[in-house]
Amino acid sequence: MKRPPRPLLARILHRPEAAGRLSMADWDTLVRQARAAGLLARLAHRLRGHGMANRLPAVVRWHFDAAETLAAKQRTAVCWELRQIAAALRGLGAPVIVLKGAAYVAAGLPAAQGRLFNDIDILVPRTALADAESSLMLAGWHATGLSEYDKRYYRRWMHEIPPLKHVHRDTVLDVHHAILPDTARYHPDSGLLRSRIVPVEALPGIHVLSAEDRILHAAAHLFHDGELPHGLRDLSDLDLLLRDADDDFWPRLVARAGQLELGRSLFYALRYLRHFLDTAIPETAMAALAPAAPSRALLAVMDPVFMRALAPTHASCADTFTPAARFTAFVRAHWLRMPMHLLVPHLLHKAFISPSRRTPKTA
Repeated sequence: MKRPPRPLLARILHRPEAAGRLSMADWDTLVRQARAAGLLARLAHRLRGHGMANRLPAVVRWHFDAAETLAAKQRTAVCWELRQIAAALRGLGAPVIVLKGAAYVAAGLPAAQGRLFNDIDILVPRTALADAESSLMLAGWHATGLSEYDKRYYRRWMHEIPPLKHVHRDTVLDVHHAILPDTARYHPDSGLLRSRIVPVEALPGIHVLSAEDRILHAAAHLFHDGELPHGLRDLSDLDLLLRDADDDFWPRLVARAGQLELGRSLFYALRYLRHFLDTAIPETAMAALAPAAPSRALLAVMDPVFMRALAPTHASCADTFTPAARFTAFVRAHWLRMPMHLLVPHLLHKAFISPSRRTPKTA
């Protein structure tokens, strides 16, 4: 199967100065791709950082201005919400670890640039899960919008409790005890993750994962998630997290991936970072991941799948094989997250018996 070309959005994210040569039709496509990928604000930030702000067509500029305004508002809101979460969990007796996008904001990382949010994710020890949920409920967060089946499903099989929404602010909070489900084929040790957490000085009571673990969690999330509408956004996060990595960082990252059973996820992340964003990755790192890498035959299947499934969900990025690629990525993620004797009954139930407003992340 022929490899698809890189999306226009990926090319401009890598080389923002090339935007100066875009036609109006190209700008229309670029804005639509960026909006579909959740990257409009980040693209605006990249263009501004390369002196392109004053060279944007007027009809395009307002899209970027609006996206940057929304991103700035969300960033302020996330910091405020993290303070409320820290206050609610002050008596927990266990570290509160912020994950993914909110962690990038909390730690002041480049990956926070232009980042948009649907929810906030935190990680607490499994032994503290019940106390954390009780404290958050007292502070106004409650599970809503799920069927009784979905609630049982979360509590029995997932690596998190049902999503919580604040009764006044509509903030959505995902409370995890692990980064992958108990039923998954790989089992990153949450204790190992907690052993290297870093406190956030500006947000007392809040911690983030170590630099290596942030990258590994992002890779695990990306390649164990069956629906990838924001796959390129997650790759862009990883690109920014890795951009300033020095030579000493890479051996530590690869070694940590082995400890956490995430070598395959890291291999895929680095491979497709190269494809989409030309991220500078040492050959030594790829060679060190060889034991965890898929076979050449499997890669011949997965390359056409992920090179389509990770692209923005826009018609300009699709071809005849794109629907099949997205379905394959969906099936693969489910297969990694649950054994077949659990997965098949669950999918049948979701398809024919009790669809809900928010489907658990394995469905």
